[in-house]
Amino acid sequence: MIRLHFTAADLRRVTLAPTADALSETALSLRLGLRTGPRAGRPRTAARQWHRSLPGGASARAGVLAELVTQDGFVPDFLTQPSARDFGDALESAASTPTERLALDLGIPDASGWNGALAKPGRWAHELAQGVPAASTALVDDTRRYFRLAVEPLWPRIRSDALTDRALRAEMLLRGGVDALLTTLGTTWCWQAPTLHLPSASTYDIPLCGRGLHLVPSWFATGPMVMYRPGEATVLVYPMYDDGAGAGSAGGSDDRPEALAALLGRTRAQVLALLRAPATTTALAERAGVSLAAASQHAGVLRGAGLITTVRTGTSVLHSVTPLGASLLAGV
Repeated sequence: MIRLHFTAADLRRVTLAPTADALSETALSLRLGLRTGPRAGRPRTAARQWHRSLPGGASARAGVLAELVTQDGFVPDFLTQPSARDFGDALESAASTPTERLALDLGIPDASGWNGALAKPGRWAHELAQGVPAASTALVDDTRRYFRLAVEPLWPRIRSDALTDRALRAEMLLRGGVDALLTTLGTTWCWQAPTLHLPSASTYDIPLCGRGLHLVPSWFATGPMVMYRPGEATVLVYPMYDDGAGAGSAGGSDDRPEALAALLGRTRAQVLALLRAPATTTALAERAGVSLAAASQHAGVLRGAGLITTVRTGTSVLHSVTPLGASLLAGV
């Protein structure tokens, strides 16, 4: 379990990234392609389709980048560059990382005592941390080659989905404040003010120290990634909202409400589907085209069945689909 501890100053400094981080997405896509390391959740529907269509040998062409993402699902902090303008800018920033930070990120000062770093950094990783130019050049060349082959063709879709996710998070923030935003970031995440609890194989307590939290959506992530930046807001990379429908899919999850109508009733199945995007009772009534009382009644029945959860945010309540409800919609 990772526990992020907020102060009042941190809650005033929660920010949303304008789009996904191209460099960390490249690393995470490689991790998914290699199918290595534990994952906190299942990849999004479209990411699984991307993996099946990946050209043969794409992962093998990642070169030295594969050395940084294959150990226990770890991705070093310097491969996350949320302030970069684009992939080229992010890669340049990563290659310019000070050697002392590279060594810390890779666990070279004390590999046995830092569980988040590479368990056994190889020769190339040591050379990278020592500032050997050839090691840095290899990282840039291999990462750029893999990005162009595997991620760049998909990048317009990733940017589009990131904008959709950002709009959803902004709506939550507008309707219910920071409480609603943090409550709905992940179905298995738990916001118990002033602490955000994230699933993890290891236990970490991370005080945000008044510098805030910068939220970065990810198309390829299956669980949370936290990046510490000295003197700046801590970065939390989170899986983008997944509507369950893949690109080019026929039918897809949008047909599930019809299939569920006999079980739940047509309107209630529609309400459950609409709550893929969390909503207040008022917003739910508007989406479903029913009265406020009817929306509240349908939400109560779905909540009693364990298909949605309801959290109070100020004077309103926020409904969202539970993992059970999401599985039912997805046909799992």
